Amino acid sequence: MLTVVCETPGTLRALDRPVPSPADGEVLLRVKRVGVCGTDLHIFTGNQPYLNYPRVMGHELSGIVEQAPAGSALSKGDVVYVMPYLSCGHCVACRQGRTNCCVNIQVLGVHRDGAFTEYLSVPQAFVHKADGVSLDQAAMVEFLAIGAHAVRRAQVRAGQRVLVVGAGPIGMAAMIFAKLRGAMVTALDSRADRLAFATKQLGVDASVALGDTDEAQLAALTDNEFYDVVFDATGNPKAMERGLRFVAHAGTYVLISVVAANISFSDPEFHKRETTLLASRNATTEDFETVLDAMRAGKIPAALNTHRMALADVPKHFKTLLDPAAGVVKAIVEC
Repeated sequence: MLTVVCETPGTLRALDRPVPSPADGEVLLRVKRVGVCGTDLHIFTGNQPYLNYPRVMGHELSGIVEQAPAGSALSKGDVVYVMPYLSCGHCVACRQGRTNCCVNIQVLGVHRDGAFTEYLSVPQAFVHKADGVSLDQAAMVEFLAIGAHAVRRAQVRAGQRVLVVGAGPIGMAAMIFAKLRGAMVTALDSRADRLAFATKQLGVDASVALGDTDEAQLAALTDNEFYDVVFDATGNPKAMERGLRFVAHAGTYVLISVVAANISFSDPEFHKRETTLLASRNATTEDFETVLDAMRAGKIPAALNTHRMALADVPKHFKTLLDPAAGVVKAIVEC
């Protein structure tokens, strides 16, 4: 089977590997679609903090069941999506239902080889039927679930002012689910094309370009009160530190981004607001179901999928997805 391996940062190689034999309790999948995530781009550029090379990338996937264990609810031919966070089920986090931050977590495409391949064997507990959605949609559930999880974690309510800093796919996911909860959403980003997309396709209430006057514009949009909830989805330590300034008194600051750095805030500013500070990592089954329900109801814009390429073309063309001029929001690899 064709498998694309990231051997070292910047080096992708197509290999012919044997089709895996599923272990007990595993499902053999024929991979059909793989979404390209910011994590994959960071692996390619050498900026992913939890990874060793070589690695087969890809954790946003949909496929078709090729072989399922006896007695499984899955059957050959089922269209499925995969929850790529392989949790242990027994650690302190899992016992609380917080499988997204499992102590022993193994994320496909990060801690173990992922879906840039034609066949993949996965424990059946993490394989779910994708009833009522297309293969393309099923491959986009995971990144949207990250945004849905962050919004749920922040307990966003109707009428709240929400700022999303960073209008990449994860930031856009947070915008979508904050809007679905009835919040008034502002997007802040350096790229005019991303802001235009968020306005036209996602229906955000306002957008502000990063620059010398951005703080004044955000103040003007909120009667100088700033935002009840601020989400950071930039992956930039300086932006993560600066974002606290945009949180209203009694507000909440949610860091979806993860970076290989220390970040710090002004303690007086943090305390005088009585800020709630939250990390938001991955997603849970509940968040995946929230996304699927929204997809089935037609509430997720199809325009999120802006680019496509075949698995065989990944070694040659993957780097083009890094070019801001290409206007990539979500690229899907077809296997």
